[in-house]
Amino acid sequence: MHYEPVIGLEIHAQLRTQTKIFCGCSTAFGAPPNSHVCPVCTGQPGALPVLNRQAVDYAIAAALALGCQVQATSIFARKNYFYPDLPKGYQISQYERPLALGGGLHVTVGGVSSWIGLTRIHMEEDAGKSLHEGFRDSDRQAYVDYNRSGVPLIEIVSEPDMRSAAQAAAFFSRLREILVWLGVNDGNMEEGSLRCDANVSVRPAGQQAFGTKAEVKNVNSFRYLQKAIEYEIERQIEVVSGGGKVRQETRLWDSATGTTHSMRSKEEAHDYRYFPEPDLPPLVVEEARVARIRAAMPEMPSERRRRFVADYGLPEYDAGVLTQSPALAEYYEDVARAAKSPKAASNWVMGELLRTLNDQGRAVEESPLRPQALASLIGLVEKGTISGSIAKDVFAKMFSTGRSADDIVASEGLAQIGDEDAVLAIVRAVIGDHADAVAQYRAGKKQTLGFLVGQVMKRSGGKANPPLANALLTREIDGAS
Repeated sequence: MHYEPVIGLEIHAQLRTQTKIFCGCSTAFGAPPNSHVCPVCTGQPGALPVLNRQAVDYAIAAALALGCQVQATSIFARKNYFYPDLPKGYQISQYERPLALGGGLHVTVGGVSSWIGLTRIHMEEDAGKSLHEGFRDSDRQAYVDYNRSGVPLIEIVSEPDMRSAAQAAAFFSRLREILVWLGVNDGNMEEGSLRCDANVSVRPAGQQAFGTKAEVKNVNSFRYLQKAIEYEIERQIEVVSGGGKVRQETRLWDSATGTTHSMRSKEEAHDYRYFPEPDLPPLVVEEARVARIRAAMPEMPSERRRRFVADYGLPEYDAGVLTQSPALAEYYEDVARAAKSPKAASNWVMGELLRTLNDQGRAVEESPLRPQALASLIGLVEKGTISGSIAKDVFAKMFSTGRSADDIVASEGLAQIGDEDAVLAIVRAVIGDHADAVAQYRAGKKQTLGFLVGQVMKRSGGKANPPLANALLTREIDGAS
């Protein structure tokens, strides 16, 4: 029997605020354990929560970018369960009345585009972190760091619309791109600021009813998400086809073994005994606030990619690379407008600029070379003032010293030799020194001309005009044959 997988994702995204959702403690990662805590986020008696306005704005922006309907009124609720990293004995979340409903994303896998719907987006606080390794007595007891307790999250819940592990990984990747682009999440999965749970079930092909789902918890990379889902699909098919029943449970992915293993039975909503949070009033979002946030949102990456292809004539690959972040896209556009050569601007930004920044571990925002300066360098190449190879050396000096391209070219005498007599003298010298290559060219091995042009460029210190060198070599060799 052929089985069809059914997959839905729950993605927890930490909102990029400076302080926690209900108190003024810092959200900075990497602080000493239990140093970013207070009576509110550690659940001390009598401490009252106060909602972080910036966290709400970030959540609304994410909802708008994902096509959700922001609700005029949402309610915080207590989600009750006992675990050592939950200091209050409950988590403040949203349940019956979340911040936003609906929405979704188009994802493309193997050239096929699919719509993946969203069920809801709700706000909640993060729990602390249980530490089971790294201590002398880790074999006997665990430790708890409450720095993360109270960090603001949004939980983005998809519809069970995905039918392959690759589709789920593509959806998660696309969602991360949007959240990072908006600046509401830093996308750092290693630090836990973006985590994904996958709900996976299988059913006979053509059956409408869903099978029993298992939840694969806290997967923090696209590759592991795809592998975990693929394994879980195979495991469940093996169970069902063998006459067994899939248990509704929470499972953990083990990247070392490439398998999932049971963690606990899966709770139902009633197990958490949700009820409205008595210490927080309803969250009322005015239409004017939504309109203000919508107006301040940047052009989305998919829209910008389409515009780069349409307006600048860029290949889709270039457009994809140049829209990795808003800052990079803005940098490219500034260079393209100033240089009036979109493709050359793309080549330089994707090539020398990104390579140099990556080598130095810098972001584009930290580039000492401003867009206008790079555009000036491109202009010198486009006008034939300097060659492409010389331009790369000039770029390196501009990047390290802050000097302008014009200054470096003038002070170091790097301008191309465009005088025909001067280049002709070099061409004749190269022909005389490389009689074998000339003979091969005359015998029909036309690619030898590239070698000879290279020798002209080498003898001229890279300053000879390449098209002129090519033309003069062809004329001299063919004319003398």
